[in-house]
Amino acid sequence: MEPLITIKDIGRKYVIGAETIHALKSVSLTINKGEFVALMGPSGSGKSTLMNILGCLDTPTKGDYILNGTNVSHMTDNELADVRNKEIGFVFQTFNLLPRNTALDNVALPLIYAGVNKVNRQERAKHALENVGLGNRIDHKPNELSGGQRQRVAVARALINDPSIILADEPTGNLDTKTSIEIMGLMEDIHAKGNTIILVTHEEDIAMHAHRIVRMRDGLVENDYPNPNIQRVQRHTEPA
Repeated sequence: MEPLITIKDIGRKYVIGAETIHALKSVSLTINKGEFVALMGPSGSGKSTLMNILGCLDTPTKGDYILNGTNVSHMTDNELADVRNKEIGFVFQTFNLLPRNTALDNVALPLIYAGVNKVNRQERAKHALENVGLGNRIDHKPNELSGGQRQRVAVARALINDPSIILADEPTGNLDTKTSIEIMGLMEDIHAKGNTIILVTHEEDIAMHAHRIVRMRDGLVENDYPNPNIQRVQRHTEPA
């Protein structure tokens, strides 16, 4: 079976004035369909740069990135935007919801770019919100929702296009401990349904939900190993 993600000798440098910063030096990595991977590392390790490349938000200075059989390493911005909309669902620490839009409209937004008609958009978005426990909140705006509920809206939006990858960047960073556990329980449910998840975090307890841990340091992969102690969390019946 061909891997979902293959990156070979990826490097990324930034030239700032007379200084050249090598954010990534040489990174090679393979991720198969259905994996749940935590990407970890201290500030300056290169994990954010790698996340941006994996999410097709940036392109490498050298090396190749093969996503679902397509080399996306040297695509134009418009081509990358198309790949992002079709292949990648994003969950951010700050939720990134449109404040004046309802939960339903926020979730349906990627379907507008995909050219789906309004009736289908709303039907699919309603179903996605029901799947994350927010069927009774579809007409609420972000300021009428708790932090955990806003993150559930973001998760529903990430799933709406049935992407190849869910890329979660510090998804519990703005949440309290109880709500963090609930959101990670939701992530486990999503993974159990066959979704591929790449989780970027600096929190050890959050990373313990992943089945594989990749640690970055100084622009290189320092360690890449299966999680020996998959942390099972108790599910809460009440939505966050």
